[in-house]
Amino acid sequence: MAGDGVAGTLAAMGPRLRAARERRGATLTDVGRATGISPSTLSRIETGRRRPTLEVVLHLAKEYGVSLDELAGTAPAPAAERRTPVPLSFGDDKAVLPLTRYVGGLHAHKHVLPAVEEPSARPRQVSHDGYEWLCVLYGRLWLALGDQDLVLTAGDMAEFDTRTPHGVANAGSGAPVEYLIMFGPQGERLRPRTSPASVSAG
Repeated sequence: MAGDGVAGTLAAMGPRLRAARERRGATLTDVGRATGISPSTLSRIETGRRRPTLEVVLHLAKEYGVSLDELAGTAPAPAAERRTPVPLSFGDDKAVLPLTRYVGGLHAHKHVLPAVEEPSARPRQVSHDGYEWLCVLYGRLWLALGDQDLVLTAGDMAEFDTRTPHGVANAGSGAPVEYLIMFGPQGERLRPRTSPASVSAG
């Protein structure tokens, strides 16, 4: 593989490692305890500020139960998967549908939280490098952002620096919650090119 190809593969591996960790429902601290790799090192790898060594990749591939081809983005996808994204399970209580194949910069997912009558507790908060934009499509989403507690409904949006502790849960309505997330692992943000006032009705 040419030098540029290796650099590109390593640059894209960080977000794939983050996705694999989240699919396991594990925090950086959890993975650090299991592998002996410090959470700060894991964070720098996931956000592209540090290139992973082969030893680190092998440890993480084993911990996450994924192949090296998957982490490198070289695993061939079955024909059906090329046509329709397949939902991925993130822990026991959330499903995620990838909307983009990550190659750098912003990437997007659709998240679905199952129905609950009432939330059991305040959402567990995490923090990490990056910037996130979130939009609720259906249901009532509880966003715990720092010291704030917000309930977002269909059409509501939120954006925040993910270094701020944050967590989400179904706010409780007996229905699932569906929402979109755009995430910039290195702080990338959406760039509006128009304003509502500049768009005339057709």
